[in-house]
Amino acid sequence: MVKHISSGSPFEAKIGYARAVVDKDMIYVSGTTGYDYANMVMPADVGAQARNALATIGKALEEAGSSLKDVVRVRYYLADASLVDGVIEAVGPVFTEIRPAATMVIATMIEDAMKIEIEVTARIGAHAS
Repeated sequence: MVKHISSGSPFEAKIGYARAVVDKDMIYVSGTTGYDYANMVMPADVGAQARNALATIGKALEEAGSSLKDVVRVRYYLADASLVDGVIEAVGPVFTEIRPAATMVIATMIEDAMKIEIEVTARIGAHAS
């Protein structure tokens, strides 16, 4: 049975998606931007946006019985190539040892304030195998 996880973001209800979907031991986390959902604020700095996105993703993974350690694939969507270094500074410490398969794409975001969107796939228990 598939389980849907919500972060409480108003965008999930408005657009019609789940923050994450759990199917057996696989977790598919939707593209997550850098909003601080507690204050509904988007920081200007791409590093802060990346850290916020990872925090939101981490919470969804925890609710699914997993963690960032179980991420096997990550996709980064950046608004501009000039943002790469700021993203690396933010995500490198999280993923250096985990080393998931990764893709980075330059794409137009749906709001000008958005500089990054991060999407992950995780497998429950991957870090222990």
